[in-house]
Amino acid sequence: MKERIARIQDLLGLVNGLYPPALAESWDNVGLQVGDPAMPVSTVLIALDPSAAALNAAVESGAQALLCHHPLLLQPLKRLTPADETGRLVLQAVQQGIAVLAAHTNLDSARDGLNDWLARLLNLRDAVPLAPPDGQLLKLVVFVPAGYEERVAGALYQAGAGHIGNYDCCSFRSDGTGTFRPGADSRPFIGAAGQSERVREIRLETILPRDCVARAVERMSKAHPYEEVAYDLIPLANRRADVGLGRIGRLPEPIPLDSFAAQVKQVLGIPVLRLVGDPQRRIAKVAVCGGSGASLLAEARRQGADVLVTGDVKYHEARGAQARGLALLDAGHFATERIMVREMATALRKAAQQRGLAMEFVELQGEEDPFQVV
Repeated sequence: MKERIARIQDLLGLVNGLYPPALAESWDNVGLQVGDPAMPVSTVLIALDPSAAALNAAVESGAQALLCHHPLLLQPLKRLTPADETGRLVLQAVQQGIAVLAAHTNLDSARDGLNDWLARLLNLRDAVPLAPPDGQLLKLVVFVPAGYEERVAGALYQAGAGHIGNYDCCSFRSDGTGTFRPGADSRPFIGAAGQSERVREIRLETILPRDCVARAVERMSKAHPYEEVAYDLIPLANRRADVGLGRIGRLPEPIPLDSFAAQVKQVLGIPVLRLVGDPQRRIAKVAVCGGSGASLLAEARRQGADVLVTGDVKYHEARGAQARGLALLDAGHFATERIMVREMATALRKAAQQRGLAMEFVELQGEEDPFQVV
């Protein structure tokens, strides 16, 4: 496939396709934060933090975009001046023509996102989301003339609809009668303008994630023979099982907590971590959450986790874990998220190649944890 010149909007499409913004927490701010979507881009620098060092490295590497995990703009700005760090960085990015993007809690929750990478790195088996989000599923109901239901269903499945657990192509169909009267300016597939019609139709129902809605409706409409497609989108209380914050899985075999802690240190490349619990306790079921995951303590214990691996644990959160009988490994915010640079670069290179986009993804080297051990 011949590669084509890419623009920032193409980069945003790649990121959103892998890590849908609909998965971001309500308080978060993800996506394009600084820059023109129509601006050409050939080189993207990927970093954990939108720091001055990262922005300078983007300039030095000839990048037109800086893609970070942590957002540059998280809170609303009251002013845009060089008097504060955020203002200085925004102004520098604009002046030097560097677009700034963020994939934050959407990356944390997505399939094959940060927490899946962390779970794999720690060799967890059968890892699943620890806290699946609400409001991510909808039921789509569409009315199709008999004989066209397979074509319409196929289009919906290709758009990502019809997945329930380990099953795909899931739908329910019922037979009925549709009534309509085409208007004077209509071009009906069945019937004639001004004449009432009664047609045998199939009610086709399927399930789809919220981030697939636009694509599913577009493909359904193209496959549907009617000029005007009658369909309903119904929000569901069901939870998606494939996305969400954190992951929980099992070790290949139970081991003492201190042995597992040593493995975590080695894998994440950190000199120390903080441990809560009996070092000799044998653990088998492990929960992980990159960054600040202490809010998932109660859910981890409810699901039978022996230990939670995360960062930014506070004193009273540690006491709460003790009271619940849950061990904790605080490996730090930086170490549990830094892995995103390598993994995201790998995923985006593959996605760009599949779409024929001429983009190079550079991994920022040398980022350091702001905390030092003395």
